[in-house]
Amino acid sequence: MLAVVVSPLGGVRIGGAAALPILSRWNWFSITLCTTIATGILFWGVAEPIMHFNGPPAFSGAEARTPEAARFSLATLYLHWSFTPYAMYAAPALAFALAYYNFGRPYSLSAPMRFAIGDAAKGKGAAFLDAIALFALTAGVAASLGAGMMTLADGLASTFGLPDGPLARLIVSMAIVMTFVVSSISGLQRGIRILSDVNIRFFFLLAAFVLFAGPTIKILSASAAGVGEYAATFLPRSAPLPGAGDDQWRRDWTMFYFANWAAWAPITALFLGRISVGYTVREFVLFTMVLPAVFGVVWMSIFGGAAIGIDEASGGAVTAALEARGPEGVIYAVLGALPLAAVMVAIFLFTTFVSFVTAMDSNTHSIASVCLAPERQAEEAAGEGLWIKVFWGVLIGAVAWLMTATNGVDGVRMLSNLGGAPGLLILIGSLVALARLMAQPAAAINQHPDARGASDAPR
Repeated sequence: MLAVVVSPLGGVRIGGAAALPILSRWNWFSITLCTTIATGILFWGVAEPIMHFNGPPAFSGAEARTPEAARFSLATLYLHWSFTPYAMYAAPALAFALAYYNFGRPYSLSAPMRFAIGDAAKGKGAAFLDAIALFALTAGVAASLGAGMMTLADGLASTFGLPDGPLARLIVSMAIVMTFVVSSISGLQRGIRILSDVNIRFFFLLAAFVLFAGPTIKILSASAAGVGEYAATFLPRSAPLPGAGDDQWRRDWTMFYFANWAAWAPITALFLGRISVGYTVREFVLFTMVLPAVFGVVWMSIFGGAAIGIDEASGGAVTAALEARGPEGVIYAVLGALPLAAVMVAIFLFTTFVSFVTAMDSNTHSIASVCLAPERQAEEAAGEGLWIKVFWGVLIGAVAWLMTATNGVDGVRMLSNLGGAPGLLILIGSLVALARLMAQPAAAINQHPDARGASDAPR
């Protein structure tokens, strides 16, 4: 992605020189952010650092519950939740956007793959690629929905005394599916835009509250140390050599996360690419990769630092919540230690719910378009597209409920690995496509005669 920015391709406008944006920069950023993070940062932002703080792997050289363990925990959060994962989204999204808008290719993952594998990405090959992507996304979104279901069910149990279990998680899943169906009826410019706008404001509210109501000095000092370690260890931790030790830890954490991002990447790329028309490639990288990654660093610094600081100050109260209730209960222990706990828990529950509704809405929008024949992908096919969204929403909800009801957080990990393997193949193909586009940037400068203009983009 850095190579794209500095190459001549960076100045190309998605959709052609005369293309106009369909979204303001604020709506573009908010939709991108809310589409991509789903419930992940809400679930893992406090649970993961506490786990690493209490059990750092041997290769970290840190003892449990020490400043070194805290630094390692935050550096790990940045590795898993910032620039690498957003690059995994941005690369296939950019390849698709250029193929779809500037070269007139179909609304399909085969569009950018033609640059990589040629005619093999046509006909049955195109259908096969789309099927792989749909399988990957079903597993990846179900993994994230499973984490969200566990978080919401535990929150309802702790706040209202409702029993947490398979039935509670089923009810949560059904509520999410029904809400995103209502949002889908409203279309991109109403449903997703409004949901993401509300959602991102609550993200900022939660982050600001925890920063100033929590252990502010601890958050700032720990995050500064974590950023330094993240920068120093980025390359060796991104590509560990086989047999370097702690392979099981890397499988349980880094590979698990990257598999989940890879599972989301193919279908998410279609949506992110579709809403980027009218902006240049450099603007695309800024709003689809850099700014969301910076948000991830800030969020993880605040919530990860707060979790560790509160745990230290309380003599292990957050760790006790992790051991007693699992990772889904950690956030409530953190919020419970701050002022206005009941209010903030209610806001957190609302934000978690809306986060996944937004992600489901945007991704099933792309799923429905992929499942429709090219001549039926226009807005007038929205009636049929709605039922396709409902079908996939119910399927994803059922898979998420089944896996979390029977396997808990291990079910979330299983789903991520199932979706990540095929998603990785499409991601690699997208990188090849981008490399070839960088070699011939002039071909993408002007919109091709049969390419889509901004007037044909979703509104």
